[in-house]
Amino acid sequence: MDRLAETVAGKFSALGGGVKFHSAQDFGNHLQVDFAGKSAAEPVLLLGHYDTVYPLGTLANMPCRVVGDKLTGPGVLDMKSGIVLMLEALAGLQQWRGNVPRPVTVFLVSDEEVGSDSSRAITEALAKKAAAVLVLEPSYGRLGAVKTARKGVGEYLVKVKGKATHAGLDFQKGVNAIVELARQIEKISSFTDLKKGLTVNVGIVSGGSRTNVVPAEAVAQVDVRIARMQDAAGIDKKMRRLHPLNRKCKMEITGGINRPPMERTAGVAALYAQARVIASELGWKLGEAAVGGGSDGNFTAGLGIPTLDGLGGVGDGAHATHEHILISELPRRAALIARLIEAV
Repeated sequence: MDRLAETVAGKFSALGGGVKFHSAQDFGNHLQVDFAGKSAAEPVLLLGHYDTVYPLGTLANMPCRVVGDKLTGPGVLDMKSGIVLMLEALAGLQQWRGNVPRPVTVFLVSDEEVGSDSSRAITEALAKKAAAVLVLEPSYGRLGAVKTARKGVGEYLVKVKGKATHAGLDFQKGVNAIVELARQIEKISSFTDLKKGLTVNVGIVSGGSRTNVVPAEAVAQVDVRIARMQDAAGIDKKMRRLHPLNRKCKMEITGGINRPPMERTAGVAALYAQARVIASELGWKLGEAAVGGGSDGNFTAGLGIPTLDGLGGVGDGAHATHEHILISELPRRAALIARLIEAV
């Protein structure tokens, strides 16, 4: 990760940006690049990440290649193309206007795909200084809609402890943690409320040691998505109020809501309206979308900073083997970003 950050930093430095690395103990370094600009206006924050979901070695089976209008490869959509668009938009402004017209800060984190734990505080501090935040995550759909709303994300770990015994010799003396967890999973799943945009998914379950042993432990990993911040406290309370149905079992609930929703506030709507006008002037209709996945734009929008997400590449297959971008869409996306930097 650090080698990649150095490579990307060199490209921004070549454009005249001031490079700063934020070290992270358990993750790659986070990259900040500052451009002074012509005016003393508040800066625009260009936000993104340079990590992907793919392990080392993926290129052997998922090579980067160009076929027609498609560029394929791990992370090309989510979100290496977004980084390229940042570079091209800034370079275009320098050629077009002689310099970047206002201060711009680029912030690329190394841990977005795993929760942004080490970068969140820096992201929020930079956003508080900005007039607006432009998030270069992938656009939505083949028409390249920007994202004006994202769900918030929560992760919970539900641990059940019972008592292990021999399943044949001492079955009745055992306390089956898996049976208790199964009952809890039904309860947890009932917390979903689709009308509110609230979903609760038990995604990973583990427990037991051998088939002839009454299992003493069982664990469930739970994903929670919320469309409105006002629902965060309610679902958190429900999760923490879970109690064993079998009194011989013990339960432990950890985790919580770690990413607030990006709601379509007046500031977000106004920023989208600007982008839509610019896109129209460039010759296309820019749509908007609300999506279930989260990004670091959730943090900045949660602070009340006008935030527009999904300004990155157009394509399909994020996190999948068919991940790709459409090369022909890149120029007008770069022009849109450049114009937005001027306009906000």
